[in-house]
Amino acid sequence: QVQLVESGGGLVRPGESLTLSCVASGFDVRYIDIGWFRQAPEKEREGLSCISGADGRTYIEDSVKGRFTTSRDYANNAVLLHVNKVTRDDAGVYYCAAPLLSCTRWLSDRDFDPRGPGTQITVST
Repeated sequence: QVQLVESGGGLVRPGESLTLSCVASGFDVRYIDIGWFRQAPEKEREGLSCISGADGRTYIEDSVKGRFTTSRDYANNAVLLHVNKVTRDDAGVYYCAAPLLSCTRWLSDRDFDPRGPGTQITVST
């Protein structure tokens, strides 16, 4: 059974960093595109990143470029999202997904469909 489970969210202060994890079961993350997107209250779902299974290339959306990065955690068969210099706009529920098409197509088509509970980032005031 193919499954993705997000974790790592929590309460953070502006300027802090945290790493989210997307653990996969039923397939090897080395060979599958894995993307991250988020849902903030009263905002549209927003694509954040994608890592290609074909060549490991990473794609980071302009809105978070320079602060967010993504990488694979081979030991845990996971894909990580490194969230740095958190701002209040980063608050929301973060999801990972395995795009059926390419990373670029997934991000441009905004095919962001939550399949699980996601993991929540809350930014303190």
